[in-house]
Amino acid sequence: MSDGEPSYIDYEAFLDPDFSATSFANSLVLATNDPSDTPIDLSTPLSRVLFDVQEIDTHIDTLTTKSALPLLEHTREHAESSGEILSEVEGQVASLTEAYKTLEKEVIDRYEVAEQVQLTAERLCQAVKLGRAVARCLMLGRQLEVRMSELGGVGSAKKEDHRAMVRSADTLLSLRQIFTASGSGEEGEGLDKVNVINTLKNELVYPGERSISSRAQQVVKEFSMSSLLTSGQSSSSTYTQTEDTKSRTTSALTTLYLLSPTSGTTTIGDFQPTLLLNALQDYLQTALKSSLASLARSLATLPTLDRTLLEISARCQNIVALEALLESTKPPMHLILDDGEKTGTAAPNFLQPLLHALDTSSLPSYFWRSLASSLSPRVQEIMHRGGVSARTLRTNKDKVRDAIRDCVNRGSQLPGGPLNKGKVGMAGNWEREAAVMVGAVTGQVR
Repeated sequence: MSDGEPSYIDYEAFLDPDFSATSFANSLVLATNDPSDTPIDLSTPLSRVLFDVQEIDTHIDTLTTKSALPLLEHTREHAESSGEILSEVEGQVASLTEAYKTLEKEVIDRYEVAEQVQLTAERLCQAVKLGRAVARCLMLGRQLEVRMSELGGVGSAKKEDHRAMVRSADTLLSLRQIFTASGSGEEGEGLDKVNVINTLKNELVYPGERSISSRAQQVVKEFSMSSLLTSGQSSSSTYTQTEDTKSRTTSALTTLYLLSPTSGTTTIGDFQPTLLLNALQDYLQTALKSSLASLARSLATLPTLDRTLLEISARCQNIVALEALLESTKPPMHLILDDGEKTGTAAPNFLQPLLHALDTSSLPSYFWRSLASSLSPRVQEIMHRGGVSARTLRTNKDKVRDAIRDCVNRGSQLPGGPLNKGKVGMAGNWEREAAVMVGAVTGQVR
C-alpha cells in the first residue's frame, strides 16, 4: 500500500513481532459482543476478518497490476545475468577439468609409477643387503673351517697349532656379531629366515664353538709347569716345554674369554667372561679335591705323606704359575663390546676377574686356606676312628708339622725358582697360610 493511500487495516498490529492470532481473535470477539450474552455472535468478527483478507487480496492485485512491467523487466535482467554467470562458470569448470586431467597425466600417474619403482628399489636394496650378509657369513664359515683344520692336534696328523684356537674364536665372534645384529636396518636383519644360514649355524658354527671351547678348557685343565715331580730333564727341554705351555695356555685363555656369552652386555666393563672363569675355577677345584683326597689318605698312612705333599706342592706351584700367567695376560679387543676407553672400567688382565669371583687376594692363598678348611674334618675323622693311624699321627705330630710347612713353602713359589727352606720371606710371606695348614692338621691331633 502506498504511503498516500488510506487504509483502515492496522498493519502495525499485524507486523508486530509479538503478534498473537489467539489474542487478536479474542479481542475481536469481545469487541463485537457483550461478555454477559449467553449466545455469542461469531458472524460479525468472522465477517470482519474475511473483509480484511479480501481487502489485502485486492491490494495485492492492484500492486502486481501496476508493477507488472518492472517485475517482468527485473526477472528478465536477472535471468540474463544468471545465464552469463553460468556461461562464465562453465568455462572455468571446463578449464579446471582440463587442468586436472593434465595434472593427473603428468603428476598422479607418474607418481604411482614412481612409487612402484621406489618400492622395487627398496626391496632390491634389501635383497642386495641380505645377499651381502649371507655372502659374508658363508665366507666366515669357510674361514672357520680352514682355521679349525689348522688347529690339528688330537685325531690329526698335523702338529697342533694352538694359535688357531684364537683365530677360530675371532671368526666365531664375527659371526656372532652378525647374527646378533638382527634389528631393523642392521646387518643381520632377516638372516634367520635364510635356510643356508640356519644350516651354517646348526652344522658348523654351534658345533665349532662347542669344539673350540672344549679344546680350550682341556688345555686349561691340563696346565702344569711344576718340575717337582719331573726332575732330571735337561734345562733346555724344560724351558722349551715351559714356554710352549705358557703359549698354549694363553691361547686357550684368550679363546675362552672371546667365546664367553655377551647377552645383555654392551660395554667391556660390565662383561663377565664366564667360560674363562668357569674353566679356571674348575682347575682350582680339581686341584683342591685331588689334594684333599690324597692328603687325607696319607695322614692315615704316614709313609706316603712325603710323596703326597710333594704332589700338593707341585699343584700349588702350578697355581702360582697360572696366577703369574693370568696377571701378565691382557684381555684382547672384543668385537661386540665397547672398548671401555671412556669409562675406564676394563679389567687390566685375566687375573682380576678371577680374584673378584673368588673373593681372595691371591690364588695360592685361596688354595691353602680352602684346603685347610676342608682338611680339619678329615683329620678329626682319623682321630675319632683311633687305631694305628691315629697313634702314628699323634707320635709324628712334629714331623708332620714341619713337612706341611715345607710343603707350603715349596708350593708357594714359582716353578723353577730357588727353594727357601726356613726363609719364606724371601719368596713371599706365606707364614699365615702355613700356620692355617698346620693348625688344620695338628690342631686336631691330641
